[in-house]
Formats: sequence, structure tokens, C-alpha cells
Amino acid sequence: MSTELVFDPVANVTAFLRENGYDVNITISCQTIFTVDDAALAVGAPAEHILKTLLLLVDEKPVLALMSGPNRVDLKKVKQVFGAKKTKMASPDFVYGYSGYKIGGVPPVGYPEKIPAVLDEDLFRYETVWAAAGTDHAFFPISPERLQILTEGRKADIKKER
Repeated sequence: MSTELVFDPVANVTAFLRENGYDVNITISCQTIFTVDDAALAVGAPAEHILKTLLLLVDEKPVLALMSGPNRVDLKKVKQVFGAKKTKMASPDFVYGYSGYKIGGVPPVGYPEKIPAVLDEDLFRYETVWAAAGTDHAFFPISPERLQILTEGRKADIKKER
């Protein structure tokens, strides 16, 4: 019999939220939330209310960029926020290897260590946003203010202008 621990992404996110005073029910959907459009359909909310969690490498260290669904991250702006020399998107392999979460279900919380986070200022236009909870079928509601507290992140203009 193997004694290897199995990582349960949804249980991990749930545990983090509860340990930090946010007792919320995670919704498991038969519909995927892999893309922002998928998530908007599954949740029944506008795309702007979907939280997109991106793992970036800022001077080779993990950083979370938490974006309003349709917005794209401007890596130059993130670089300025952190006073960094280099910023890039983490590869799907890096994200999974580092965090245990697969693209399409990457949550804003529940990582092996504290990760610096920056929150797209557009998120704060909405009372509630919907975040992935560890898989592309699990999500939960959260206010941007609560999200900022839980991530200890900073609010900034990090969206790419269209």
C-alpha cells in the first residue's frame, strides 16, 4: 500500500479559505470553467465578474496577477509595480509543477508558499467576482476587498489597453 499523499486541489483551496476565516461553499459544476466565457456561462455572471488568475514569473519568482475576465495583463505594468527587470507568463507545466493546479482551474489562493499578488483595479468595480477553486469545474464567489485581504495583494492598473 502506497503512503503517497494525493493532492486534492479543491480541498486545498477550501482548507485555505476556511483557515483564513472565509467559510464559503465551493460550487462544483458539470460545466467547465476553463475559459472566461465558459465560466461566465457556468456561473451565470458577466465575463467582467469572472476572476482570471495568472501565474507570472517576475525576476524568475512566482507572482499572481488577478484579472477581471476580459482584461489582458500588461506585463510591462506588472514589471513596474514590482520594480522588476523581467516579467513573463509562467508556462502551464511550471504552473502545474509549482502549484499542483492545472490551467483553467488556477485559484487565487492555496499555494505552497505566500505568493505576491497584484489585483487588476477593474475587479473593484464589482461587489462579487467568481474565482476558480482548484479545477476547471470548481468555483467560489468572493468580494475583491476580501480577495485583496486573503492574498495580501495590491490593487493596481495592470491591464493592457485595447
